[in-house]
Amino acid sequence: NLRMSWDFLVPVCVGDLVKTGGINQYVVQDVVPPKHLPSYLSKFKAALRSQGSLCILEHFDTGYSVLQHCNSAELAVKEDTLELLVQVVSGLASSLPEKLNAVKMSVYLLCKLTETFEINLDFVSLAQGGKKGKAGGEGLLQWDSEREKVLQALVQLLQLDIRSLWNLSLVEEEFIRYSSDGGVLVNSTVSGLAVLIQLGGVTSHFAVIQLLQHFEQLSSVFAQAVAVWSTEYGVRAIIGEVIREIGQKSSEELAREGSGVKAFASFISELGSLVPELMIPNISVLIAHLEGESNTMRVAVCEVLGEMLVRVLCGDGLDESGKADRDRFFDTLQEHLHDTHSHVRARVLQVYTRIVNSKALPLCRYSEVMELTVGRLMDKSINVVKSAIQLLAAFIAHNPYSCKLSSADLKKPLEKETTKLREMKEKLEENAPGEDELHTLKKIYILFIYFFMLSHILPNDETKANTSSLNESWVLLALTGSDEDTSELSQNLPPTPQKEGEKEGEDGELKKQEMLVQYLRDTETFALQVERAISVINSMLYWKTTSVVQEAVQFCVTVCEFSVANSVSGVRKMLPLVWSTDAAIKDAVVQAYRRLYLNPQGDTIRMKAQTLVDSLSELMVDASLGTIQCLEEIVQEFFGSSSNLQSTVVQVLWERFTGKRETSGLQRRAAVLLLGMAARAEREVVLSNLDTLCSVALGEKVTEDFLLARDAVITISSVVMEDPYWQSFMEQAVRLIYFLAESPDQLCSRLLQRSARLLLDQIAEGGEINKDVGQMQEGSQESNEQGEQVNCVCLAQLLALCGCVAFWQVSHLERSVSAELRRRRGETEEREEKEKGPSSKAKQVANESAMEEELGLIGASAEDTEAELIRKICETELLAEENLLCAFLPLLVRVCSSPGRYSHPQLTTAACLALSQYMMISPSVCEENIRLMFTVLERSAFPVVRANAIIALGDLTVRFPNILEPWTQNLYARLSDEVPSVRQTAVTVLTQLVLKDVLKVKGQVSEVAVLLIDPEPHITSLALNFFNELASKDNAIYNLLPDIISRLSDPERGMTSEDFNTIMKQLFSYITKERQTESLVEKLCQRFRTAKTERQWCDLAMSLSLLSMCERGFKRLQECWECYSDKLTEPGVYQPLLSITAKLRRGAKPQFKAQVDEFEKRLTAVHTRGLENVESPEMDEENQKQGGSTEKTVMQTPQPARGRPRTKRGQNLAMMKRRMKRVSAFT
Repeated sequence: NLRMSWDFLVPVCVGDLVKTGGINQYVVQDVVPPKHLPSYLSKFKAALRSQGSLCILEHFDTGYSVLQHCNSAELAVKEDTLELLVQVVSGLASSLPEKLNAVKMSVYLLCKLTETFEINLDFVSLAQGGKKGKAGGEGLLQWDSEREKVLQALVQLLQLDIRSLWNLSLVEEEFIRYSSDGGVLVNSTVSGLAVLIQLGGVTSHFAVIQLLQHFEQLSSVFAQAVAVWSTEYGVRAIIGEVIREIGQKSSEELAREGSGVKAFASFISELGSLVPELMIPNISVLIAHLEGESNTMRVAVCEVLGEMLVRVLCGDGLDESGKADRDRFFDTLQEHLHDTHSHVRARVLQVYTRIVNSKALPLCRYSEVMELTVGRLMDKSINVVKSAIQLLAAFIAHNPYSCKLSSADLKKPLEKETTKLREMKEKLEENAPGEDELHTLKKIYILFIYFFMLSHILPNDETKANTSSLNESWVLLALTGSDEDTSELSQNLPPTPQKEGEKEGEDGELKKQEMLVQYLRDTETFALQVERAISVINSMLYWKTTSVVQEAVQFCVTVCEFSVANSVSGVRKMLPLVWSTDAAIKDAVVQAYRRLYLNPQGDTIRMKAQTLVDSLSELMVDASLGTIQCLEEIVQEFFGSSSNLQSTVVQVLWERFTGKRETSGLQRRAAVLLLGMAARAEREVVLSNLDTLCSVALGEKVTEDFLLARDAVITISSVVMEDPYWQSFMEQAVRLIYFLAESPDQLCSRLLQRSARLLLDQIAEGGEINKDVGQMQEGSQESNEQGEQVNCVCLAQLLALCGCVAFWQVSHLERSVSAELRRRRGETEEREEKEKGPSSKAKQVANESAMEEELGLIGASAEDTEAELIRKICETELLAEENLLCAFLPLLVRVCSSPGRYSHPQLTTAACLALSQYMMISPSVCEENIRLMFTVLERSAFPVVRANAIIALGDLTVRFPNILEPWTQNLYARLSDEVPSVRQTAVTVLTQLVLKDVLKVKGQVSEVAVLLIDPEPHITSLALNFFNELASKDNAIYNLLPDIISRLSDPERGMTSEDFNTIMKQLFSYITKERQTESLVEKLCQRFRTAKTERQWCDLAMSLSLLSMCERGFKRLQECWECYSDKLTEPGVYQPLLSITAKLRRGAKPQFKAQVDEFEKRLTAVHTRGLENVESPEMDEENQKQGGSTEKTVMQTPQPARGRPRTKRGQNLAMMKRRMKRVSAFT
């Protein structure tokens, strides 16, 4: 009883529990020191075993002490406390009655300690550790599993009806607050949130709104919790209350930033997907937001309407109210297909896509929604267009009409059935009673009414008397319209039931015919809309937006799979996209054709292979050359991938080609062409049966089918043409011609002419290609420039040949022709000497020296003349208009400058290499194309092209250094290329250029220094070798180091401190001379003045610490005190300089050691107290007392030789700073 005489009140902050509280309020009596906590925890544990969970009432102070010393307490202590509290809370779940204080106290401690574990940065790495192990030292806590235990204990407790512990079952708001504080419970368990909402009672919907605004990222969890409470706990009112609260939010409030509109939108959207039937009664409140400014809320409401239409308001069993709601919701969605915001339009289209896929769209709305969707294809927003394409594909996949018939095919049946309906109506009108008969029937009807009223108004006797005399005549009049006897007529009339049956039958037939006509009209309308959509979407196949093209391709596949009329047009139109430079588009087209033609159906592999060959053969039959070339890329993709069908398909193709199975000539030709396509991916497909191919197609029966022979030759040439070793063979063959042939230029000229003629013949034969591709691309948004087309491999080989000829022609002129000119000049001079005859010996001796000098000058002048002659030939004759080499230069420039049009890797590589070889001919050609070559170097999508360009530009730098000198920075830029092979090539080329003194070594060498930390070991070794070789040059690295440091420490580069230190350690290892060290100390100290950021200060200080500091360098460091003294408050500057003193102190002489110690003291003083305090007069007096006169003190700060003494103004500023600092310290 005494124990329960106080009440535990949840404090606002943790420290309040130690203060004196009010009457009967619990106060912590004893905060246990950290070193005594283990023993107190042992007592807590023993009490838990003996007393159970109520022991918390006596040992709360122990848990509070752990919480109070959380930052200093050992990890094992906190772990033990956490385990004890989990056991206490778990135990309380079975003994809750009359234990309110124990509940609040234990839950409070557990939640607060859990919050500390979550927030404290010391436990960020705990999740990465292993299971705690106290025996092996301080282990790491697996917090994820421990958190789960905490949450399980809390949820187990809160799921009980603990509200009865409070007066009037009203739970304290503070208890709810700290139970969910930090969002830990909310973030981890839906049931936990549901329980917290339940604890809140009538204010729970306000709590949901408040939590949504504070935890926007958890809106989905809140929706699940509300759904759980409404379904499992039976409290459905919560949904209406929350929706009304959100619905009452004004449009202006939701438009403000931070209003929680995203959380509200996500909440109602998720709630609509969970319990749409419970939201229908309150949906009218949300529909008001469709007129608001928040597009996010409009999207959410439309999504909720879609969920209701799909899951609740669907089917034929709806009552009148449900049908009205359904129609109203559909009308609302249709209105927002024209919403002002593109995101809303796109989301509404996606909602309709789900409705159509779920078959929840009424048939009467198909035509209207379809028309609106086709209109959205012209939307300005790409996302809306994509969503419209997806919806149209869903319409076609789930349509109730027949898509296989075109609108033209439906016209005749519709006209026929419409005529039949009109005839049936005319026939019924003829059989209908005339006007006189209708008038008589009307009189009879009125008479019967009169008798009926008379029989009820008059007395019975009068009625009988009046009716007895008129019975027969009135009855005749009522039945026949006349009072005469019509017995004969009545005998001839058919029975009444038979007449009614005939009438019902005629009406039924008429209704059936009307339904048939209406169905045909709807089908025709749908077919017209589909045809219009196909036409528009086909034009999108060549849009610049990749995602739209991908959606258009998928739409074409869908309409083709459902055999929609005119669907083949889109499939054929997207064929040229297999040559697209965009990998995503190319992959989409390849996958589309793989899905349509390369996924055969069959029970066995053999049947699947035959089906595949049949479908491909059908495409090949009567196909133009353009179509065949496009299909070739598709077939190559199939045979280039791994498939268990490939070997069987090849076998079936060979069987058809050789005639083992009865096949037509067209199928045999298709088979041999398909074999050629397969051979481009796997050459052995043809080479292994080359003899069979030649004997069947080119044997004795060749005259029977020349087309088969032609296709066989095409197949063989396609295999040989793309041999990967052809390039090296060609280069060595041309080189051999120029070394051995008597007139290599003429021979190579004939070789080029013949190769060009063969290429032109191929263009002439393929004249249909351009026409066919042009038809495919008609109406495209991005039509390619029309021109003759040729095989890219053939063109690449021709360009490679002309480039190789140009290169060896120049080499031939500069070596062989130049040597021949020198030889001929020597023979001429020798012949002239003989013709002059012998001269007097004395005269010869007297003029010997003069003659030698004269002969030397004559020889030099002659060599210059020969070199000028060769240069003139290269400049004017090699690329003259009449020379064959000149004809290829414009083509090379065009291919290199149009990477989008000429995107074939082999063609681009050959053209780039050939252009660089042309640029070797003369300076004028080099200057004209140097910008284009560097553009290729920077922007080419192929790494091999960039690598070749680097090598070529390196050769051009050696040949024309003055032209390449302004472009040096662009060469260094490739050192940071994303592809390792390009970086490796760049560093190799630059190493040769720098070490051979072709390029001047400048600050760009910092890019090579970055490669010292490259992830590729081979590149790192190349960079290391570069600096090793560069270090052999006098003062090379010494001169570059300051610039390298500045560039690498630039904040825009973003290099980490670890990488910077790694690079600097390597570079400073090359500085071994004392004079270099002394000079570098001064240069680096001076750079402190221009450094702007703390990171740059730290990098400079680190660089100073890496120098092998000597006594002269230390003296220079003292002299430059003014440069860095104001930065010493930064630890990154202070620590490296302090390490310098530690190095200098080792093995130093006593006198020098004393200077180092004094310098270290001053460093420490400035670091701890600031520069102003160290240089104050009080400090100067103290220095005088300790070290004598300041004039003789070694540690007096000297002025730099080229520095300026501090002016009076500067002294005043320093004094003002010190005064301000003292005032701030006083205040």
